[in-house]
Amino acid sequence: MRVIVVGLGVQGRKRLAVAGPDVVGTVDPVQPDATYRALGEVPLDAYDAALVCVPDDVKVELLTHLLGHGKHVLVEKPLLAPGSATLGELAGLARRRRAVCYTAYNHRFEPHVVRMKALLDSGDLGRVYRCRLFYGNGTARDVRNSPWRDKGGGVLTDLGSHLLDTVLFWFGDRPWSFRVVSGHRFENAAFDHFVVGAEGEPVLELEMTLLAWRNHFTGDVLAERGSAHIESLCKWGPSTFVHRRRKLPSGRPDEESVTLVQPDPTWAVEYEHFQRACAGGEGNVANDVWINDRLNALTAAALAGARA
Repeated sequence: MRVIVVGLGVQGRKRLAVAGPDVVGTVDPVQPDATYRALGEVPLDAYDAALVCVPDDVKVELLTHLLGHGKHVLVEKPLLAPGSATLGELAGLARRRRAVCYTAYNHRFEPHVVRMKALLDSGDLGRVYRCRLFYGNGTARDVRNSPWRDKGGGVLTDLGSHLLDTVLFWFGDRPWSFRVVSGHRFENAAFDHFVVGAEGEPVLELEMTLLAWRNHFTGDVLAERGSAHIESLCKWGPSTFVHRRRKLPSGRPDEESVTLVQPDPTWAVEYEHFQRACAGGEGNVANDVWINDRLNALTAAALAGARA
């Protein structure tokens, strides 16, 4: 599959390295090593797919061009729009042109995130009561200094989109009632610390921040027959998964622990997944609609509260 990389920022250069010999050109208006300055300059017969790594507000326009010409697309998360109808139009365009529109959420390929999914699917934990996810990094100043990142929902759309996608991956679409617990702008114009709650089964608590200074991720699932816990991601390793089996009537649980010390495998695995998705005609815009609806509602609620 012949691919182009659109956008040569941090994410674009990661995609460029992973796609390797599949890349036949790059597009960026300012990077001097880019092959082209604009997407329209790339001959349509030169490529089959595009890896789109650009600011959020130009994604829909670029995807419309690509999908409209029958090109498969991997676009960096999140794929946002003011309303779901716009994303539905992209999905319809992709179907008509037999192209795949795939939004990249690479944490779905994180080993312990996959391990948690398998444990939940096995039913071994029984009824799941509560899930808490925390995702933090220390990029507040980088975001503030960016020409395009410090606006809108801020950390909610950036890291919160990952957490919502993880919830969707683990549990599927359930009738949760999401609410803003807190949204703060300690250092940035947009939110740099955010907590989301959701009533349902399981109860959800999602916390995301740009103020963690040391990058970190945790996931905790509390359930009827035990609990499961993720401590860190491979890219910030070591990364540990713990499964505890409840002792009745009470007592210290039996515990299984797996620790990984390895480079981040998710980029390469996700690119392979994208290639298979293109061959099978399977996109994931339905997930984007679910995430977009919740991000829009939470952002609006938080901004309304901030103005009050």
